Amino acid sequence: MKNIGPDYYNITDELSEEELLIQQTAYEFVQKEFLPLINEHYEAGTFPKELIPKLGDLGFLGSALPIKSGGAGISNVAYGLILHELERGDSGLRSFASVQGSLVMFPIHAYGSEDQQQKWLPGLGKGELIGCFGLTEPNFGSNAGGMATTAKKDGNDWLINGSKMWITNGSVADVAIVWAKDEEGIVRGFLLEKGMDGFTSNDIHGKISLRASITSELSMVNVRVPDSSRLPAIQGMKGPLSCLTQARYGITWGMTGCATDCYLSALNYSKERKQFSKSIAGYQLTQAKLAEMLTRITNAQLMVMKLGRMKDAGTMTFHQVSMAKRNNCAMARDIARISREILGANGVTLDYSPIRHMANIESVFTYEGTHDMHTLIIGEDITGLPAFD
Repeated sequence: MKNIGPDYYNITDELSEEELLIQQTAYEFVQKEFLPLINEHYEAGTFPKELIPKLGDLGFLGSALPIKSGGAGISNVAYGLILHELERGDSGLRSFASVQGSLVMFPIHAYGSEDQQQKWLPGLGKGELIGCFGLTEPNFGSNAGGMATTAKKDGNDWLINGSKMWITNGSVADVAIVWAKDEEGIVRGFLLEKGMDGFTSNDIHGKISLRASITSELSMVNVRVPDSSRLPAIQGMKGPLSCLTQARYGITWGMTGCATDCYLSALNYSKERKQFSKSIAGYQLTQAKLAEMLTRITNAQLMVMKLGRMKDAGTMTFHQVSMAKRNNCAMARDIARISREILGANGVTLDYSPIRHMANIESVFTYEGTHDMHTLIIGEDITGLPAFD
């Protein structure tokens, strides 16, 4: 954070030299290779796929996983710093890395067979292969356990039927982690490969948010999958929910990076923009906005740093992740809006990043658990009383 972002509480003093170097590397990648491309892709509604191998070369995909599992074996704090910088560029970039690492590589690493791990993890980690995660359905978002996708045993195979919605990387994925209910109602995970008979995808168009991200619908009609493509070491909702905990952890860092970019855009602009004979940074109302934004960013930085250290120590709970996801998404949402206000009319153009972040946050605020769902997760942990029904 030092030299490349606000660090009002000297939080970088708590980072190792390796962690600082990793953040600096991610920052430079975003500044030099991604930002010159983002506006073009955002307007076109496309993702810069040519950067995927570079993400792999830099070790940004599944970074905290062991090297033998296609990762880089770095700390969870270092991984968080990578996602901080990627989302500082754009939520679409962080979403790609997050899905690849947390929602595809993680379940194969944690629950896959040795053959599955050897087949998929090296290529996914290098960015030579692309994965997606199929959980959300057209009629089941927050209530993921109500999924209608089915897996019926047929000899040594399974027949998968159903559809998945809002799937990042869906149409370009070489492998999809698809969750389905068997005939006993038990949720199981399957690895579906691109090109399987009955397995198709269509991109979702018309998005105003996360435009620089490929979002698809998956359709499965009697897709025959051998039992060797089933994740053998997990069953029940614990499987997909544990993956979501990994992804939500990354979002907490990403939203802090997104807010940082908005804040710095507004701060720098306010110092240069003159009205009534002086910079607007010299007016009380502007300073009040900047002080509030920096305070909330600092709160978020402290939260993700502690969360990352707990994750490294193995003491982090999914309730704590929910609190950070809930807090940091709301924080970034507010800061993007206030930053746009400071930028005035110029703030509605892609010449400045806050309006792009502002639109993207509406997706991040909703996916991986809505604000309201995370409120109820925390509420149940506090009171011991579930309020989902």
